[in-house]
Amino acid sequence: MSGSTSEIVKDDADLAARLADAAGKILLQVRASGLIGGKALGKAGDVTANQFLINALREQRADDGLLSEESKDTEERLSKSRVWIIDPVDGTREYGEERTDWAVHIALTVDGAPAIGAVALPGLDLVLRSDQPAPLPAAGEPLRMVVSRTRPAAEAVAVAEAIGAELVPMGSAGAKAMAVIRGEADIYLHSGGQFEWDSCAPVAVAQAFGLHCSRIDGSPLVYNQADTYMPDLLICRKEHAEMVLEKVKAAAQAA
Repeated sequence: MSGSTSEIVKDDADLAARLADAAGKILLQVRASGLIGGKALGKAGDVTANQFLINALREQRADDGLLSEESKDTEERLSKSRVWIIDPVDGTREYGEERTDWAVHIALTVDGAPAIGAVALPGLDLVLRSDQPAPLPAAGEPLRMVVSRTRPAAEAVAVAEAIGAELVPMGSAGAKAMAVIRGEADIYLHSGGQFEWDSCAPVAVAQAFGLHCSRIDGSPLVYNQADTYMPDLLICRKEHAEMVLEKVKAAAQAA
């Protein structure tokens, strides 16, 4: 029996979306097996999805750099202009608890900027893509700020109180960012520390949909750094950005 030749996907945005979708389906199959549960399910999902994504990217984009939460990092990517940054399961806890607020992140950075992204929300059978933006739903009245369901950041709570925003608890970073795009929230403010794979794909998608994305001091988000830690993040509608940044600054001065 002769081996089949895999298809090479030439378009980067199509590749990102197909990878996110396929990894999401794999994760759902692992969970639906009913053979693993809890933390063991989360670990199995991480390993299985990562194995698929790493092998697929090595075959599809052998010359590009790669950074994954679930693989050992190397300095090789730092010399590359094009680097894929992925999170096979963003929200492992939510995935293991059979919730829907978890995601798969696939991003391509070019010279440190998030150029292309796809975020799959497998529990909702949805993939949001940077190359397929759509108009944003109307803003909420009052505004809604999405925060961690287990440990809301103090800055986010303080800013929400200052602007009269309602808090919307949610799981993964990707789910929170996509909630702003989908009209379930208006502001995602995080200051509890993340890593590049937590925000790169969501930021690529959010920017394509016309949202403001920055650090909470207003500075730009830069990826493919030697230190992958990213302390904070703001994703919101552009018309709310100045107000939120001012309130963040005021909260920091009052602390």
